[in-house]
Amino acid sequence: MSKLNAYYQLIKPGVMYGNVLTGIAGYLFAAGHYNRFDWWEFIATIIGMTCVVSAACVLNNYLDQDIDQIMQRTKKRPSVTGQVSGRAMLLYSVVLFVLGLVTLTLWTNWLVVTIGVLGFVIYVWLYGALSKRKSLHGTLVGSLSGAMPIAGGYAAVSGSVDIGLVVVFLILFFWQFPEFYSIAIYRRKEYKAAKIPVISVVRDVPTTIRWILLNTILYVLLTLALTPLGYTGWLYFLIMAYAGFIWIRIGIEGLSAQKPEKWARERMFRQSMVQILLLCVMLSIGPLLP
Repeated sequence: MSKLNAYYQLIKPGVMYGNVLTGIAGYLFAAGHYNRFDWWEFIATIIGMTCVVSAACVLNNYLDQDIDQIMQRTKKRPSVTGQVSGRAMLLYSVVLFVLGLVTLTLWTNWLVVTIGVLGFVIYVWLYGALSKRKSLHGTLVGSLSGAMPIAGGYAAVSGSVDIGLVVVFLILFFWQFPEFYSIAIYRRKEYKAAKIPVISVVRDVPTTIRWILLNTILYVLLTLALTPLGYTGWLYFLIMAYAGFIWIRIGIEGLSAQKPEKWARERMFRQSMVQILLLCVMLSIGPLLP
């Protein structure tokens, strides 16, 4: 792995791109609702958000070195292999954070800046350094930070907290439980070895599956609530209702799955990826649809 690629991997590209994608969806959703789109503001929001999220991921890599060397999927990260020093990681994170914060401060609004800082602090400290290692409820804390980008994108347009911002925040908040809990099932042994108290380790797999189903239902209901609230057209409602029905049905399958690890990886987790991509597309065009 080249040095440049090592630094690229430190920002956790999958996590970063996923978060920025929801930020874009949040901006376009609000722009459609408020009938206001500003290219410079949009670009500044995305650049600032990318830098802040990347900074949080780099610092999280620095803090998680002891855990990452145990887990199969993370033991080859540059932070573990020694390709990038701890001091370099800290400096890298600080530079990215400052760039992101300055960009958001100069070209967005105070609410976006506040959301960005909150997301950073929650992900790095409240989740990564504290609750992830000590509490069953670490996923809940992590889901708060994971829902910040879509709220930030929306806030760049709205400039205030309204019902639309609250609902899209909650949609992303509840989406993360089925997504992460499915990972917690099929990587249960790794989390147990690393002594990370995820629900599948602290409780059991059947309990985890029930929580997956409950949060899937809450996610679907919230996506549908945007239409009667006046934020989207009924075509959005019909498409999301159909997609939601499929995801809930998969959740129900888990209750009687003979091989829960296979169900979690090949059915629930994969469908969570389909759902988030569909959600981002539909939010972006939802206010414009009949």
